[in-house]
Amino acid sequence: QKILDANHIYITACGTSWHAALIGSYIIEELLNVPVKVEYASEFRYRETAVNTDSVVICVSQSGETADTLAAIRKAREKGALTLGIMNVVGSSIARETHCGVYIHAGPEIGVASTKAFTAQVTIFNLIGILLAQKKNSDVEIIKTIINDLGILPRLVQSVLDQGNHISAIAQDFIDVENFLYLGRGYQFPVALEGALKLKEISYIHAEGYPAAEMKHGPIALIDDNMPVVFIVTHKGYDKIVSNIQEVRARGGKIIIISSVMNKELENYSDHIIQVPKINHCLQPVLTTIPLQILAYH
Repeated sequence: QKILDANHIYITACGTSWHAALIGSYIIEELLNVPVKVEYASEFRYRETAVNTDSVVICVSQSGETADTLAAIRKAREKGALTLGIMNVVGSSIARETHCGVYIHAGPEIGVASTKAFTAQVTIFNLIGILLAQKKNSDVEIIKTIINDLGILPRLVQSVLDQGNHISAIAQDFIDVENFLYLGRGYQFPVALEGALKLKEISYIHAEGYPAAEMKHGPIALIDDNMPVVFIVTHKGYDKIVSNIQEVRARGGKIIIISSVMNKELENYSDHIIQVPKINHCLQPVLTTIPLQILAYH
């Protein structure tokens, strides 16, 4: 109830967890109609914020030990905010220092690059959104859809993982490139950021993630026939992102499309296409992120 009564919600995190937090903010704003602000913990801890006793501060961390996120929590508590932790490691510092929270229970992340923790964090934000929306008696139809889609999510994830060989073949074409651009709209914009981060972390290739519409405000100048551009395409905003694809195509960019929409138009525009199943837009990032993780890996 304290969360529902809050005037505003902050979500703070670092790196991959920040990308999950961004998706989480979209989910909470859509299901609860409450303003949510997402902050890098490294910035939040050092600047003056409007956090007070009417605020909720949610912090997201795989390890539960991220120094900046821990400092952000302590600052929020000093200002009287309710703090909620979303972390993977049971008994971690963030788990102990927050008022309440959710364990992800994704199992240990073996590599430095967060993968399953990210998709699990997105899933947790959906669960939190559903729970709060039910308590608030919000739009029942979308809640039912998300719950139904959660039930089939493991099977759909497996169907994406089964495309490993196809994605590996795509990776072969781009092992020598020095730059990548990742573009998405709406819920897929944070996925673009995460895809670019994974490529940097795992392959040491420079990559940038952008909202697709912002491409024309700078990055478009860099696009030529040596620049692979990854588009994440879903039914939401489909026509708009197709126009962005056409802009890149006109400049000779190599186009890789991750899509829950399958049609001849996209096949014609792309050099490579990876299909993912269609699911509720709040959960779709789980399925669109996995091909990007596999691409970076290969």
